[in-house]
Formats: sequence, C-alpha cells, structure tokens
Amino acid sequence: MQDLTENFETKLNKIDVLLKKLDDENLTLKQSVEFYKNGVKLIKEARDLLEKAKLEVTEIQNESAQ
Repeated sequence: MQDLTENFETKLNKIDVLLKKLDDENLTLKQSVEFYKNGVKLIKEARDLLEKAKLEVTEIQNESAQ
C-alpha cells in the first residue's frame, strides 16, 4: 500500500506542476496542448492507483471478516 501512496502522491505533484505551467500566459498553443495531454494521462494513472488501493482495502476487509 505504501508504494501505491507514494506513486499517487507523485502523480498529484506532477499534476500540480502542470497546472501551474498552464497558468503561464506566455505558453504557445502547442505547449498548452502538450501540458494538457500530459495532465490527462497523469489523472488517468492517478485514478487507476486509487482503484487499486480501493481493491486492496476491500480485500483486507473481506479477509478480516472471515
């Protein structure tokens, strides 16, 4: 679970950096699109990590109920 948490936090930090970069008024359209594309990818990866964590918690709960 620790690995999932660290990876999730890393993804969130990268998303935060991209958001700050997107606030730059001097970005070209090409740069903006590239940052957006990277952000969408990171969000998907973060959601996948959340789903894995949710499944792990469910498994733990099921094991403790037995």
